Amino acid sequence: MNHRRVLITGGAGFIGSHLTEELLSRDLAVTVIDNLSTGNWSNLDHLGHNKRLRVIVASAADPKLLEKEVPRHDFVYHLASAVGVKLIIDHPVHTVQNIVETTEVVTSMCSKYRKPVLLTSTSEVYGKSEDIPFREDADIVMGATSKRRWAYACAKALDEFLVLAHYYETNLPVFIVRLFNTVGPRQTGRYGMVLPSLVGQALNGAPMTVYGTGRQSRCFCSVHDVVNALARFLECPGAAGKVLNIGTNEEITIHGLAQKIKQLTGSRSEIQLIPYDQAYGPGFDDMMRRVPDLTRAKELLGWTPKRSLDDIIIGIASALAPADDGILAGVLAR
Repeated sequence: MNHRRVLITGGAGFIGSHLTEELLSRDLAVTVIDNLSTGNWSNLDHLGHNKRLRVIVASAADPKLLEKEVPRHDFVYHLASAVGVKLIIDHPVHTVQNIVETTEVVTSMCSKYRKPVLLTSTSEVYGKSEDIPFREDADIVMGATSKRRWAYACAKALDEFLVLAHYYETNLPVFIVRLFNTVGPRQTGRYGMVLPSLVGQALNGAPMTVYGTGRQSRCFCSVHDVVNALARFLECPGAAGKVLNIGTNEEITIHGLAQKIKQLTGSRSEIQLIPYDQAYGPGFDDMMRRVPDLTRAKELLGWTPKRSLDDIIIGIASALAPADDGILAGVLAR
């Protein structure tokens, strides 16, 4: 597939900015559309000199803009979305409407002009399933609609249904990726992202807040590994019409994560358990484990994650720590 011009919605966000960087390094021309609601201009600032990059500050749900931009490109990455548990709990109406409406506009324009489109979905779609590891073709188990916690998961699942409907009905080349806890530089704790929040607290000597019992487990994957996987879809037509998990299966409890961060940063912070009701309000639901089956990604993309959790934590700590932090420098130099 000869994809030389790529459009990225949400390209100023945490993952989107790293994907932009990756594709530019492959000599592709990249256009970013981002309204900067959760993205940040500073994520792309270091790329501003690159003549193959265009940045449009606007909503990806604008049909007039998409009508003009989609035909100019060979491949569309649709990353624009509401993100983070806190945003979902605080603004459920915006979350559902923004996700579904934006995907409908993007997919319709890609269908109209026959442009391949990749949707970044989420491991949240698996809901409360206990069938570990999660396989892409397995049943999903959602919580009650009265629990705002599941609004994001259901909206992203609807996104997947919509994109796949275009594939089945019109044979539009579509690709779906379910991301599992992507982490790394440029990610913030602003929307409830646990790893940068814990690292920042550890570096500042503040209490490290772990929600719930801390026994819930997750698998954290480096954003650098993730964007390497996303870039491979440009040359993998065999993945069209399929859902692929992208993540790592290095599982750790959140309390264990906090302990590991303390050890790697040399922090003396205390670990505090905060009940879910106190953090998110009464009746909050969560899933105890989230572990992906990566067989399909390996078979179709030839991809496996390379970076360990220790490497990820050290990288985030190095990016967040003050330049004159002698204690951290000594720890990281070991």
